[in-house]
Amino acid sequence: MLSQHDIGSALTTEQVWHAFHVPLLRFIQKRVPDPVAAEDILQDVFLKVHQRIETLRDAEKLECWIYQLTRNAIIDAYRRQLITAPLDEDVLLDELPDDDVVSELLPCVRQMVMNLPERDRQALVLTEYHGLSQKELSERLGLSFSGAKSRVQRARERLKQELLECCHFELDRRGHIINYQPRCTCCERIQVQKRCTGQ
Repeated sequence: MLSQHDIGSALTTEQVWHAFHVPLLRFIQKRVPDPVAAEDILQDVFLKVHQRIETLRDAEKLECWIYQLTRNAIIDAYRRQLITAPLDEDVLLDELPDDDVVSELLPCVRQMVMNLPERDRQALVLTEYHGLSQKELSERLGLSFSGAKSRVQRARERLKQELLECCHFELDRRGHIINYQPRCTCCERIQVQKRCTGQ
């Protein structure tokens, strides 16, 4: 961690580069498939760091500040290229286990699942959390396979609608979630608590 003295020193940008450029590049590359574009975004981030670091008053917020600059730079890069992607029906659920940004929302997602009607909640808990296949779900609940499949699809659709009402999502060209802006107090609180970790 760089000290408050470091933030005001002439070597600040160089020190920040040595401390953060490797993890930041890795962070960007997970979200931007083009290696040249990823390098350009990294350079853009450090240009902003150089221009704005004197405005940072609290050394303990440095990492949070840099990662937020990076997230914004990634989103701006996609916007400049006019990249759009449709929101696939299952992309929110499919990305939850692996996506760094969306994983921040897991506490809210769990609560949303618990608030679903009992049948939908049961279908999602058994398939998404306990790993049952839809065939196993049909046997467990005494349903036809098509009935179990329909129940899971309905539960996913309801959860997706809850998520879309909760947050506005930014997607990359493949439809993967790269950032979100909360619309509800639950997710605003989680974003404040989690995004400063730089994960």
